Amino acid sequence: MYDIAKKRALRHSHRTLRQRVKEPVKRQKVLILSGPTAAGKTSCSLSLAEKIGGEIISADSMQVYRGMDIGTAKVTLEERTRVRHHLIDIVDIKDPFNVMTFYNKAHDAIKDILSRDKVPIVVGGTGFYIHALIYGPPCGPPSVASVRKKIEDEMEKQGPEVLYERLQMLDPDYANTITERDRQKIVRALEIIYLSNRKVSSFKAHKSPSDYLFNCWFLFFPKEILDERINARCEVMINEGLIDEVKTLMQKGLLENNSCANAIGYRQAIEFLQGSQSENEYKKFVEAFKAASRQYAKRQFTWFRKKEPLFRCLNLQDFDIDRVQEIILQDFEQS
Repeated sequence: MYDIAKKRALRHSHRTLRQRVKEPVKRQKVLILSGPTAAGKTSCSLSLAEKIGGEIISADSMQVYRGMDIGTAKVTLEERTRVRHHLIDIVDIKDPFNVMTFYNKAHDAIKDILSRDKVPIVVGGTGFYIHALIYGPPCGPPSVASVRKKIEDEMEKQGPEVLYERLQMLDPDYANTITERDRQKIVRALEIIYLSNRKVSSFKAHKSPSDYLFNCWFLFFPKEILDERINARCEVMINEGLIDEVKTLMQKGLLENNSCANAIGYRQAIEFLQGSQSENEYKKFVEAFKAASRQYAKRQFTWFRKKEPLFRCLNLQDFDIDRVQEIILQDFEQS
């Protein structure tokens, strides 16, 4: 009897141990909706939030700025009344805002939302910010305003091509992961090198934090349809007063913030306002705005395809919006 009881006890202890090893730690869920510009993330997120008691955290690097409304397709006050939003209109145009600030504020917002038994829904197309939220903030020393300003001034005087070539010489491995169009990344990379005397590529990447279970979706339309949607949205923004918005922001210090001044739509409008403002220049402004927006959408596709394995794609040409929400909600509940 003793041997039988002992064997049973051993089997029970082994079974308990296996269960402990196999059973994952239950993590709180966070829903992430991303996709290229003009894909319809906002309308989908609002409806989802209303259905599951969610609150939205913006992952848009420009919507944090007060006054950058039309050119960022910022959610309206009426939409913010429908669903509570976080990380929108939190800094003035002259204030600095970077990925580290976003990471800290986004995690604070997630904790706050979960503490009230609501569902955090992160919405936006800034891949760099979303990547940091999931995997941890980028490595390297904290930013130093004077050093960054010096590099940004060089960028304005010499152009991104010259600074990108410098980065290629100093850290070819990291330079190969970005392009000369990635102004902010070039500036930050050079800042890290100047402050630490180390290559950016020498810093080890952060490991994914285990606090949350991220449920990630990438919503998109095929290129032909998306290009039409982007062109139409640019026209709407212009008709709604984008140029007047840029005029007002220039008076408030827009040109002192390189990140904002180089944002799509704002950069093209600034160039138009600083030029002759002739009819021909206006046409060039419209086409340049549309082209830059389409190019940005292409870069968003590339980023998420290469860097974000957690994201599952939903082609919005194949499903109506109700079916899209049903797929996302079903998966979210079962994950």
